[in-house]
Amino acid sequence: MKRVLYGLAILILALVAVGCSSNTDERSNSDETSNEMITIEHELGSTEVKKNPEDIVVFDFGILDTLDELGIDVVGLPQMNIPSYLDKYASDDYENVGSLKEPDFEKIAEINPELIIISSRQAELIDQFEEIAPTVYLGLDTSRYLDSFKENMDVVAELFDKEEEMEEKLAALDEEIADVVAQAEELNENALIVLANDDKISAYGPSSRFGIIHDVLGVEPADDGIEVSTHGMNVSFEYVADTNPGILYVIDRSAAIGEGEVAKQLIENPLVERTDAYKNDRIYYLDPDFWYLSGGGLQSVSEMIEEIATSLD
Repeated sequence: MKRVLYGLAILILALVAVGCSSNTDERSNSDETSNEMITIEHELGSTEVKKNPEDIVVFDFGILDTLDELGIDVVGLPQMNIPSYLDKYASDDYENVGSLKEPDFEKIAEINPELIIISSRQAELIDQFEEIAPTVYLGLDTSRYLDSFKENMDVVAELFDKEEEMEEKLAALDEEIADVVAQAEELNENALIVLANDDKISAYGPSSRFGIIHDVLGVEPADDGIEVSTHGMNVSFEYVADTNPGILYVIDRSAAIGEGEVAKQLIENPLVERTDAYKNDRIYYLDPDFWYLSGGGLQSVSEMIEEIATSLD
């Protein structure tokens, strides 16, 4: 009997030892995964970043939109002029790290993030960001809008182990795009894009920040010669009347930055009333949250595609 009990005791100890070893291995593997480093190549350089970083600071609303869609939380962002559909990030649950053009580096250093994501508005300040934490530039190259957008999405997917989910979402967007391109071909009508800002307007064409309408979605531009500029080509209402677009897309910058809606009152004047767009009720006021504040995100790009699809029905 003693021998049997002794044997059972030895067996139990052996099983406990194996279990402990297994748990140790699991913890070891988990630690290795959490500390895995990857190198991100981007337009401003090469950055070594921890896989699945925590305490993320984001300076681009399109990327914030994407992280939100993927269920990835952030700790800090600029809280001025946050798009309304992302207004939960305006709460005290998130740190305010300055404005898009004037980061609060002291606050960012206090957060001690594992990753900072910036875009074009902060590009010149990248050295200061990198002094605090690994910084990845995910600006959108509008001259190659769709490719640049997908490259940014691929970086996000790699960072957070979301490759499969991202592949599905991008495939769905490709289907949406194909449908709109088919609509545009069938309609065969040209369009002009203008930004309303106080009492002025500027025009945008292919390869511009709003060029997705022409370059990706296939809507013909009313003017092929529009100068590509971040702030658009300054134009007059006489120019709009002479160009005579079949469709007029309007983005209200004043509304986007919280200064009130001005576009409709500004745009619908006697000169614009001469255009086919006005006569045929084809003036569309696009959502400035998506178009001006957060373009280049999973949610915003989908909404932008949907708005153009609706305008072509």
